[in-house]
Amino acid sequence: MHRSTPSSRAGKDVQNGGQAVRACAARALVPVITAKGSLNELDDHQVVMRDRALFKAMCYGVCRTLPRLEALAERLLQTPFKARDADVQALLLLGIYQLLYLRIPAHAAVGETAGAARQLGKEWATRVLNGCLRRLTRESAALQAEVDQDPAVALLHPRWLLKALRQAWPDDWRSIAEANNQPGPMTLRINRRHGDREAYLARLLESGSEARLCTHSPDGLTLDKPCDVQALPGFTEGDVSVQDEAAQLAAELLGPALAPRPGGRVLDACCAPGGKTAHLLELFDIELLALDSDAVRLARVEETLERLGLSATLVHADATARDWWDGTLFDAILLDAPCSGTGVIRRHPDIKRLRRPSDITKLAELQARLLDNLWPLLRPGGALLYATCSVLREENDDQIRAFLERTSDADITTPEGVSWGRSAGPGRQLLPQHESHDGFFYARLKKRG
Repeated sequence: MHRSTPSSRAGKDVQNGGQAVRACAARALVPVITAKGSLNELDDHQVVMRDRALFKAMCYGVCRTLPRLEALAERLLQTPFKARDADVQALLLLGIYQLLYLRIPAHAAVGETAGAARQLGKEWATRVLNGCLRRLTRESAALQAEVDQDPAVALLHPRWLLKALRQAWPDDWRSIAEANNQPGPMTLRINRRHGDREAYLARLLESGSEARLCTHSPDGLTLDKPCDVQALPGFTEGDVSVQDEAAQLAAELLGPALAPRPGGRVLDACCAPGGKTAHLLELFDIELLALDSDAVRLARVEETLERLGLSATLVHADATARDWWDGTLFDAILLDAPCSGTGVIRRHPDIKRLRRPSDITKLAELQARLLDNLWPLLRPGGALLYATCSVLREENDDQIRAFLERTSDADITTPEGVSWGRSAGPGRQLLPQHESHDGFFYARLKKRG
Protein backbone atom coordinates (compact mmCIF):
# COMPACT_ATOMS: atom_id res chain seq x y z
CA MET A 1 0.00 0.00 0.00
CA HIS A 2 1.30 3.46 -0.85
CA ARG A 3 1.54 5.65 2.24
CA SER A 4 1.35 9.38 1.75
CA THR A 5 4.36 11.37 2.96
CA PRO A 6 4.23 15.05 4.02
CA SER A 7 5.84 15.97 0.71
CA SER A 8 3.36 14.00 -1.37
CA ARG A 9 0.47 15.47 0.62
CA ALA A 10 1.88 18.90 -0.07
CA GLY A 11 1.83 18.13 -3.79
CA LYS A 12 -1.82 17.19 -3.60
CA ASP A 13 -2.47 20.35 -1.64
CA VAL A 14 -1.05 22.41 -4.52
CA GLN A 15 -3.43 20.73 -6.95
CA ASN A 16 -6.46 21.00 -4.66
CA GLY A 17 -6.54 24.58 -3.49
CA GLY A 18 -3.23 25.18 -1.76
CA GLN A 19 -3.71 28.90 -2.19
CA ALA A 20 -7.12 28.78 -0.53
CA VAL A 21 -5.92 27.07 2.66
CA ARG A 22 -3.01 29.49 2.95
CA ALA A 23 -5.29 32.50 2.48
CA CYS A 24 -7.59 31.11 5.15
CA ALA A 25 -4.64 30.58 7.50
CA ALA A 26 -3.53 34.17 6.91
CA ARG A 27 -6.99 35.47 7.82
CA ALA A 28 -7.00 33.32 10.97
CA LEU A 29 -3.60 34.63 12.03
CA VAL A 30 -4.37 38.34 11.62
CA PRO A 31 -6.12 38.65 15.03
CA VAL A 32 -3.17 36.94 16.71
CA ILE A 33 -0.32 38.90 15.11
CA THR A 34 -2.23 42.14 15.75
CA ALA A 35 -2.87 41.02 19.38
CA LYS A 36 -6.65 41.29 18.99
CA GLY A 37 -7.67 37.63 19.10
CA SER A 38 -6.50 34.10 19.73
CA LEU A 39 -6.29 30.69 18.11
CA ASN A 40 -9.54 29.73 19.85
CA GLU A 41 -11.41 30.94 16.78
CA LEU A 42 -9.72 28.55 14.33
CA ASP A 43 -12.76 26.30 14.10
CA ASP A 44 -14.82 29.27 12.91
CA HIS A 45 -12.91 29.27 9.61
CA GLN A 46 -14.35 27.18 6.80
CA VAL A 47 -11.60 24.86 5.56
CA VAL A 48 -12.26 21.69 3.56
CA MET A 49 -11.61 18.50 5.50
CA ARG A 50 -8.56 17.44 3.50
CA ASP A 51 -6.83 20.72 4.39
CA ARG A 52 -7.75 20.91 8.09
CA ALA A 53 -4.53 19.30 9.33
CA LEU A 54 -2.33 21.56 7.21
CA PHE A 55 -4.36 24.62 8.22
CA LYS A 56 -3.96 23.97 11.94
CA ALA A 57 -0.32 22.94 11.62
CA MET A 58 0.51 26.22 9.88
CA CYS A 59 -1.46 28.41 12.30
CA TYR A 60 -0.06 26.82 15.43
CA GLY A 61 3.40 26.60 13.94
CA VAL A 62 3.52 30.28 13.03
CA CYS A 63 2.48 31.24 16.56
CA ARG A 64 5.02 28.87 18.08
CA THR A 65 7.90 30.35 16.03
CA LEU A 66 6.58 33.90 15.68
CA PRO A 67 9.57 35.85 17.12
CA ARG A 68 11.93 34.18 14.66
CA LEU A 69 9.58 34.50 11.69
CA GLU A 70 9.06 38.19 12.33
CA ALA A 71 12.80 38.83 12.67
CA LEU A 72 13.37 37.15 9.30
CA ALA A 73 10.46 38.99 7.69
CA GLU A 74 11.95 42.30 8.82
CA ARG A 75 15.18 41.48 6.98
CA LEU A 76 13.43 40.23 3.86
CA LEU A 77 11.20 43.28 3.42
CA GLN A 78 12.57 46.52 2.06
CA THR A 79 9.54 48.39 3.42
CA PRO A 80 7.19 47.07 6.16
CA PHE A 81 3.61 46.37 5.16
CA LYS A 82 0.99 48.90 6.21
CA ALA A 83 -1.30 48.04 9.13
CA ARG A 84 -4.19 47.39 6.72
CA ASP A 85 -2.11 44.66 5.07
CA ALA A 86 -1.69 42.47 8.17
CA ASP A 87 -3.10 39.59 6.11
CA VAL A 88 -0.22 39.92 3.65
CA GLN A 89 2.22 40.04 6.57
CA ALA A 90 0.60 36.82 7.83
CA LEU A 91 1.13 35.23 4.40
CA LEU A 92 4.82 36.12 4.52
CA LEU A 93 5.14 34.55 7.98
CA LEU A 94 3.32 31.46 6.71
CA GLY A 95 5.72 31.20 3.76
CA ILE A 96 8.79 31.50 5.99
CA TYR A 97 7.38 28.89 8.36
CA GLN A 98 6.77 26.42 5.54
CA LEU A 99 10.27 26.86 4.13
CA LEU A 100 12.00 26.40 7.50
CA TYR A 101 9.81 24.02 9.45
CA LEU A 102 7.57 21.96 7.15
CA ARG A 103 8.54 19.29 4.68
CA ILE A 104 6.84 21.09 1.83
CA PRO A 105 8.78 21.52 -1.44
CA ALA A 106 10.17 25.04 -1.71
CA HIS A 107 8.49 25.69 -5.05
CA ALA A 108 5.08 24.83 -3.52
CA ALA A 109 5.65 26.88 -0.38
CA VAL A 110 6.74 29.91 -2.42
CA GLY A 111 4.31 29.67 -5.30
CA GLU A 112 1.16 28.81 -3.39
CA THR A 113 1.82 31.29 -0.58
CA ALA A 114 2.51 34.15 -3.01
CA GLY A 115 -0.49 33.16 -5.11
CA ALA A 116 -2.72 33.19 -2.02
CA ALA A 117 -2.49 36.99 -2.04
CA ARG A 118 -4.93 36.94 -4.97
CA GLN A 119 -7.45 35.13 -2.76
CA LEU A 120 -7.13 38.04 -0.34
CA GLY A 121 -7.84 40.52 -3.15
CA LYS A 122 -4.26 41.83 -3.08
CA GLU A 123 -2.63 40.66 -6.29
CA TRP A 124 0.03 43.37 -5.95
CA ALA A 125 1.50 41.42 -3.03
CA THR A 126 2.24 38.27 -5.04
CA ARG A 127 5.40 39.79 -6.47
CA VAL A 128 6.61 41.03 -3.08
CA LEU A 129 5.96 37.70 -1.39
CA ASN A 130 7.54 35.76 -4.21
CA GLY A 131 10.68 37.90 -4.06
CA CYS A 132 11.03 37.67 -0.27
CA LEU A 133 10.52 33.91 -0.10
CA ARG A 134 12.85 33.19 -3.01
CA ARG A 135 15.52 35.26 -1.32
CA LEU A 136 15.06 33.20 1.82
CA THR A 137 15.60 29.98 -0.13
CA ARG A 138 18.91 31.41 -1.41
CA GLU A 139 20.18 33.00 1.81
CA SER A 140 18.52 30.86 4.44
CA ALA A 141 21.58 29.86 6.48
CA ALA A 142 23.05 33.36 6.64
CA LEU A 143 19.75 35.05 7.51
CA GLN A 144 18.94 32.52 10.23
CA ALA A 145 22.39 32.86 11.77
CA GLU A 146 21.99 36.63 11.80
CA VAL A 147 18.62 36.74 13.57
CA ASP A 148 19.52 33.95 16.01
CA GLN A 149 22.16 36.14 17.60
CA ASP A 150 19.26 37.55 19.61
CA PRO A 151 18.39 35.00 22.37
CA ALA A 152 14.73 36.03 22.25
CA VAL A 153 14.65 35.09 18.56
CA ALA A 154 16.64 31.90 18.95
CA LEU A 155 14.46 30.73 21.87
CA LEU A 156 11.22 31.90 20.21
CA HIS A 157 9.98 33.96 23.18
CA PRO A 158 9.31 37.67 23.70
CA ARG A 159 12.11 39.36 25.63
CA TRP A 160 9.98 40.25 28.66
CA LEU A 161 8.90 36.63 29.09
CA LEU A 162 12.43 35.26 28.80
CA LYS A 163 13.51 37.77 31.44
CA ALA A 164 10.63 36.71 33.70
CA LEU A 165 11.50 33.02 33.28
CA ARG A 166 15.14 33.72 34.03
CA GLN A 167 14.29 35.64 37.21
CA ALA A 168 11.91 32.91 38.41
CA TRP A 169 14.05 29.92 37.45
CA PRO A 170 17.70 30.96 36.93
CA ASP A 171 18.82 27.34 36.47
CA ASP A 172 15.86 26.18 34.36
CA TRP A 173 14.70 29.10 32.23
CA ARG A 174 16.28 27.81 29.03
CA SER A 175 14.85 24.32 29.38
CA ILE A 176 11.42 25.85 30.12
CA ALA A 177 11.61 27.90 26.93
CA GLU A 178 12.71 24.87 24.92
CA ALA A 179 9.85 22.77 26.32
CA ASN A 180 7.42 25.60 25.47
CA ASN A 181 8.53 25.39 21.84
CA GLN A 182 7.60 21.73 21.43
CA PRO A 183 3.99 20.58 20.92
CA GLY A 184 2.62 18.98 24.07
CA PRO A 185 1.81 15.27 24.05
CA MET A 186 -1.76 13.97 24.06
CA THR A 187 -2.47 12.59 27.53
CA LEU A 188 -5.59 10.72 28.54
CA ARG A 189 -7.41 10.31 31.84
CA ILE A 190 -9.13 7.00 32.40
CA ASN A 191 -12.60 7.08 33.94
CA ARG A 192 -12.02 4.84 36.95
CA ARG A 193 -15.76 4.15 37.17
CA HIS A 194 -15.46 2.30 33.85
CA GLY A 195 -12.21 0.40 34.44
CA ASP A 196 -8.50 0.83 35.11
CA ARG A 197 -5.79 2.24 32.88
CA GLU A 198 -4.00 -1.07 32.34
CA ALA A 199 -7.16 -2.49 30.77
CA TYR A 200 -7.60 0.63 28.67
CA LEU A 201 -3.97 0.49 27.58
CA ALA A 202 -4.68 -2.99 26.20
CA ARG A 203 -7.69 -1.60 24.30
CA LEU A 204 -5.48 1.11 22.81
CA LEU A 205 -2.92 -1.43 21.68
CA GLU A 206 -5.65 -3.55 20.10
CA SER A 207 -6.86 -0.51 18.17
CA GLY A 208 -3.34 0.18 16.87
CA SER A 209 -2.40 3.08 19.18
CA GLU A 210 0.79 3.03 21.22
CA ALA A 211 0.75 4.62 24.69
CA ARG A 212 2.61 4.60 28.00
CA LEU A 213 1.51 4.92 31.60
CA CYS A 214 1.97 8.35 33.17
CA THR A 215 4.54 8.48 35.95
CA HIS A 216 2.70 10.64 38.46
CA SER A 217 -1.03 10.34 37.79
CA PRO A 218 -2.53 6.89 38.50
CA ASP A 219 -5.26 7.57 35.93
CA GLY A 220 -3.05 8.89 33.11
CA LEU A 221 -1.85 7.49 29.78
CA THR A 222 0.19 9.39 27.20
CA LEU A 223 -0.22 8.53 23.52
CA ASP A 224 2.86 8.16 21.35
CA LYS A 225 1.00 10.02 18.60
CA PRO A 226 -1.98 12.38 18.96
CA CYS A 227 -5.24 11.33 17.35
CA ASP A 228 -8.80 12.51 16.91
CA VAL A 229 -10.73 11.92 20.13
CA GLN A 230 -13.42 10.03 18.22
CA ALA A 231 -10.78 7.43 17.35
CA LEU A 232 -10.23 6.65 21.05
CA PRO A 233 -11.95 3.42 22.15
CA GLY A 234 -14.95 4.24 24.32
CA PHE A 235 -14.58 8.01 24.15
CA THR A 236 -18.23 8.61 23.28
CA GLU A 237 -19.25 6.23 26.08
CA GLY A 238 -17.23 8.18 28.64
CA ASP A 239 -14.45 5.67 29.23
CA VAL A 240 -11.70 8.23 28.72
CA SER A 241 -11.03 11.97 28.51
CA VAL A 242 -8.14 14.15 27.34
CA GLN A 243 -6.31 15.87 30.21
CA ASP A 244 -2.67 16.69 30.88
CA GLU A 245 -0.96 14.69 33.62
CA ALA A 246 -0.21 17.77 35.73
CA ALA A 247 -3.87 18.78 35.70
CA GLN A 248 -4.88 15.29 36.84
CA LEU A 249 -2.99 15.78 40.12
CA ALA A 250 -5.66 18.17 41.43
CA ALA A 251 -8.02 15.31 42.24
CA GLU A 252 -5.23 13.39 43.96
CA LEU A 253 -4.40 16.39 46.15
CA LEU A 254 -8.02 16.86 47.22
CA GLY A 255 -8.48 13.14 47.87
CA PRO A 256 -7.54 13.22 51.58
CA ALA A 257 -10.23 15.82 52.22
CA LEU A 258 -12.94 14.14 50.13
CA ALA A 259 -12.55 10.37 50.48
CA PRO A 260 -13.36 10.24 54.23
CA ARG A 261 -16.49 12.39 53.79
CA PRO A 262 -19.01 10.71 51.44
CA GLY A 263 -21.49 13.26 50.16
CA GLY A 264 -19.16 16.14 50.94
CA ARG A 265 -19.99 19.55 49.52
CA VAL A 266 -17.36 20.77 47.03
CA LEU A 267 -16.94 24.02 45.10
CA ASP A 268 -15.03 24.01 41.82
CA ALA A 269 -14.49 27.71 41.21
CA CYS A 270 -13.42 28.84 37.71
CA CYS A 271 -14.29 25.31 36.58
CA ALA A 272 -14.26 25.54 32.77
CA PRO A 273 -13.52 23.62 30.61
CA GLY A 274 -14.38 20.95 33.20
CA GLY A 275 -11.56 18.41 33.21
CA LYS A 276 -10.89 18.69 36.93
CA THR A 277 -14.64 18.88 37.64
CA ALA A 278 -15.19 15.56 35.92
CA HIS A 279 -12.16 13.91 37.52
CA LEU A 280 -13.40 14.77 41.02
CA LEU A 281 -16.83 13.32 40.22
CA GLU A 282 -15.30 10.17 38.76
CA LEU A 283 -13.28 9.51 41.92
CA PHE A 284 -15.41 10.70 44.83
CA ASP A 285 -18.96 10.58 46.17
CA ILE A 286 -19.52 14.31 46.44
CA GLU A 287 -22.06 17.08 45.91
CA LEU A 288 -20.27 19.44 43.53
CA LEU A 289 -21.06 23.01 42.54
CA ALA A 290 -19.17 24.08 39.41
CA LEU A 291 -18.89 27.83 38.94
CA ASP A 292 -17.61 29.87 36.01
CA SER A 293 -18.07 33.43 34.76
CA ASP A 294 -17.91 32.45 31.05
CA ALA A 295 -21.25 31.08 29.85
CA VAL A 296 -19.81 29.62 26.64
CA ARG A 297 -17.07 27.74 28.50
CA LEU A 298 -19.57 26.61 31.13
CA ALA A 299 -21.61 25.01 28.35
CA ARG A 300 -18.54 22.92 27.52
CA VAL A 301 -18.48 21.70 31.12
CA GLU A 302 -22.09 20.60 30.75
CA GLU A 303 -21.28 18.73 27.53
CA THR A 304 -18.33 16.99 29.19
CA LEU A 305 -20.37 15.86 32.18
CA GLU A 306 -23.16 14.64 29.92
CA ARG A 307 -20.73 12.51 27.88
CA LEU A 308 -19.30 11.02 31.07
CA GLY A 309 -22.68 10.42 32.69
CA LEU A 310 -21.87 12.68 35.64
CA SER A 311 -23.90 15.38 37.36
CA ALA A 312 -23.10 18.62 39.15
CA THR A 313 -24.79 21.94 39.85
CA LEU A 314 -23.52 24.38 37.22
CA VAL A 315 -23.66 28.09 38.03
CA HIS A 316 -22.83 31.00 35.74
CA ALA A 317 -21.42 33.56 38.16
CA ASP A 318 -18.36 35.53 39.23
CA ALA A 319 -16.25 33.85 41.92
CA THR A 320 -15.06 37.25 43.19
CA ALA A 321 -18.67 37.89 44.33
CA ARG A 322 -21.02 35.88 46.57
CA ASP A 323 -24.44 36.59 45.11
CA TRP A 324 -24.58 32.96 43.89
CA TRP A 325 -23.85 31.39 47.31
CA ASP A 326 -26.66 29.90 49.42
CA GLY A 327 -24.81 30.32 52.72
CA THR A 328 -23.88 26.65 53.22
CA LEU A 329 -20.16 26.12 53.81
CA PHE A 330 -18.09 23.85 51.57
CA ASP A 331 -15.99 20.90 52.73
CA ALA A 332 -13.47 21.53 49.96
CA ILE A 333 -12.80 24.20 47.36
CA LEU A 334 -10.81 23.90 44.16
CA LEU A 335 -9.63 27.29 42.92
CA ASP A 336 -8.11 26.75 39.49
CA ALA A 337 -7.34 30.43 39.20
CA PRO A 338 -7.18 32.49 36.00
CA CYS A 339 -3.49 32.93 35.22
CA SER A 340 -0.91 33.82 32.58
CA GLY A 341 -0.88 30.29 31.12
CA THR A 342 2.93 30.37 31.00
CA GLY A 343 3.03 26.68 31.89
CA VAL A 344 0.94 25.66 28.87
CA ILE A 345 2.44 27.83 26.12
CA ARG A 346 3.19 24.73 24.07
CA ARG A 347 -0.57 24.08 23.84
CA HIS A 348 -1.46 27.76 23.41
CA PRO A 349 1.48 29.32 21.54
CA ASP A 350 -0.50 32.48 20.85
CA ILE A 351 0.20 33.38 24.50
CA LYS A 352 3.62 34.56 23.32
CA ARG A 353 1.95 37.37 21.38
CA LEU A 354 -1.17 38.03 23.42
CA ARG A 355 0.24 38.17 26.95
CA ARG A 356 1.78 41.41 28.26
CA PRO A 357 3.96 42.10 31.34
CA SER A 358 1.18 44.24 32.81
CA ASP A 359 -1.15 41.24 32.65
CA ILE A 360 0.81 39.46 35.36
CA THR A 361 0.15 42.18 37.93
CA LYS A 362 -3.56 42.28 37.04
CA LEU A 363 -3.86 38.50 37.22
CA ALA A 364 -2.12 38.39 40.60
CA GLU A 365 -4.59 40.97 41.91
CA LEU A 366 -7.51 38.89 40.60
CA GLN A 367 -6.11 35.71 42.17
CA ALA A 368 -5.81 37.49 45.54
CA ARG A 369 -9.43 38.67 45.33
CA LEU A 370 -10.59 35.14 44.54
CA LEU A 371 -8.69 33.67 47.48
CA ASP A 372 -10.00 36.28 49.90
CA ASN A 373 -13.59 35.92 48.69
CA LEU A 374 -13.73 32.11 48.70
CA TRP A 375 -11.86 31.36 51.93
CA PRO A 376 -14.80 32.36 54.22
CA LEU A 377 -16.99 29.87 52.29
CA LEU A 378 -14.87 26.94 53.54
CA ARG A 379 -15.87 25.13 56.71
CA PRO A 380 -13.37 24.85 59.58
CA GLY A 381 -11.20 21.81 58.90
CA GLY A 382 -11.89 22.03 55.17
CA ALA A 383 -9.33 22.13 52.36
CA LEU A 384 -8.75 24.66 49.61
CA LEU A 385 -6.56 23.70 46.68
CA TYR A 386 -5.07 26.62 44.76
CA ALA A 387 -3.89 25.78 41.24
CA THR A 388 -2.51 27.63 38.23
CA CYS A 389 -1.00 26.59 34.90
CA SER A 390 1.68 29.25 35.40
CA VAL A 391 5.40 29.08 36.13
CA LEU A 392 5.70 32.67 37.36
CA ARG A 393 6.22 33.16 41.09
CA GLU A 394 3.98 36.24 41.35
CA GLU A 395 1.00 34.01 40.59
CA ASN A 396 2.15 31.01 42.59
CA ASP A 397 4.30 30.78 45.71
CA ASP A 398 4.45 34.56 46.19
CA GLN A 399 0.67 34.68 45.94
CA ILE A 400 0.16 32.00 48.59
CA ARG A 401 2.78 33.50 50.93
CA ALA A 402 0.94 36.80 50.83
CA PHE A 403 -2.39 35.05 51.48
CA LEU A 404 -0.98 33.21 54.49
CA GLU A 405 0.36 36.46 55.94
CA ARG A 406 -3.08 38.09 55.88
CA THR A 407 -5.13 34.96 56.77
CA SER A 408 -4.69 33.86 60.37
CA ASP A 409 -6.70 30.62 60.17
CA ALA A 410 -4.96 29.14 57.11
CA ASP A 411 -2.39 26.34 57.38
CA ILE A 412 -0.38 24.96 54.49
CA THR A 413 -0.75 21.21 53.90
CA THR A 414 0.85 20.83 50.48
CA PRO A 415 2.52 17.38 50.49
CA GLU A 416 6.29 17.29 50.39
CA GLY A 417 7.07 13.60 49.94
CA VAL A 418 5.70 13.24 46.42
CA SER A 419 7.54 12.25 43.27
CA TRP A 420 6.35 15.12 41.12
CA GLY A 421 7.43 18.74 40.88
CA ARG A 422 9.65 20.62 43.28
CA SER A 423 9.16 22.54 46.49
CA ALA A 424 8.16 26.17 45.85
CA GLY A 425 7.65 27.78 49.24
CA PRO A 426 4.14 26.84 50.42
CA GLY A 427 3.39 24.91 47.23
CA ARG A 428 4.82 22.60 44.60
CA GLN A 429 5.81 23.65 41.10
CA LEU A 430 5.85 21.47 38.01
CA LEU A 431 7.81 22.88 35.09
CA PRO A 432 6.85 21.88 31.53
CA GLN A 433 8.66 18.74 30.40
CA HIS A 434 9.24 17.60 26.82
CA GLU A 435 7.00 14.61 26.03
CA SER A 436 5.60 14.81 29.57
CA HIS A 437 3.46 17.08 31.74
CA ASP A 438 2.69 20.80 31.45
CA GLY A 439 3.80 23.50 33.86
CA PHE A 440 1.55 23.71 36.94
CA PHE A 441 1.52 25.01 40.50
CA TYR A 442 -0.42 23.61 43.48
CA ALA A 443 -0.81 24.76 47.06
CA ARG A 444 -3.17 23.03 49.50
CA LEU A 445 -4.52 24.99 52.47
CA LYS A 446 -6.49 23.83 55.51
CA LYS A 447 -8.78 26.04 57.57
CA ARG A 448 -8.16 25.67 61.28
CA GLY A 449 -11.09 24.12 63.10
